[in-house]
Amino acid sequence: MSHVPHELAEEFPEHAEVIHRLKGENAHFAKLFDAYHEVNRAVHRAETNVEPTGDAHMEEMRRERMKLKDEIYGMLSAAS
Repeated sequence: MSHVPHELAEEFPEHAEVIHRLKGENAHFAKLFDAYHEVNRAVHRAETNVEPTGDAHMEEMRRERMKLKDEIYGMLSAAS
């Protein structure tokens, strides 16, 4: 398993301009963006044992990250 942070700009490089634009224009997108980065950082800290956590909590955080990422991708696709 890779312990590389899943930053949105790296996940969706083709949407970098749209991400930047939506963060400034769409409050819901900005909220999702911030929530994604918060849970993504928590997952990364847990994966690298900076802040270890149990397996169940790790899976819950990963599911939340995926849910947010899916919603963000939907918004990026619609805005492109």
